[in-house]
Amino acid sequence: MTPINILTSKAMPLPLPNIDTDQIIPKQFLKRIERTGYGEFLFYDWRYHLDTPDAVTPNRDFVLNKAEYAGAEILIAEKNFGCGSSREHAAWAINQFGFRAVIAPSFADIFFSNAGKNGIILVRLEEEQVQTLMDRSTRNPEHRITINLEHNTVTDDAGFHARFEIDPFRKYCLLNGLDDIGLTLRHVDALDSFEAKHDAAFWSAPKMA
Repeated sequence: MTPINILTSKAMPLPLPNIDTDQIIPKQFLKRIERTGYGEFLFYDWRYHLDTPDAVTPNRDFVLNKAEYAGAEILIAEKNFGCGSSREHAAWAINQFGFRAVIAPSFADIFFSNAGKNGIILVRLEEEQVQTLMDRSTRNPEHRITINLEHNTVTDDAGFHARFEIDPFRKYCLLNGLDDIGLTLRHVDALDSFEAKHDAAFWSAPKMA
């Protein structure tokens, strides 16, 4: 997982509440056995028109298909983002598309946990604050937002300033690029020592006939 602290980027506005995980990554893509390659399927049913069972064309009106927002690393949405099923694929798709942070008034609990474990900063702000950033990014695709994880602040190039709360443990993991495997590997020396002692004790113990 890549460490993250200060993120400055233009933002992609998605002014919808209750965006569920089936819209973030539709169920037909959950059959894949890989953990990579989900970014191209993010918001698939909104991004594409189904012309035939085997052919789709991009929905030019959907924000992810608008060239002026290409490269945005921040997504802005309305309340209850990530509701629905607990699929971790939703966090994978958001991360692999290129988003490093999502700003919204509230998030579904399981999605909130999954996103943090996959290197995504989730920023909860008041609805009025989110709407301000949403409006500015809608009017001006080059509007830039800065998220400072170390100081728990969100600012922009038009004078916006707000603070957000984040669990200290999740903050530590994001700042240091530690997922669950990375957290375990911090103790690799102790684990190796335990395994060595366990093996020595097993092979030296008397064996039953």
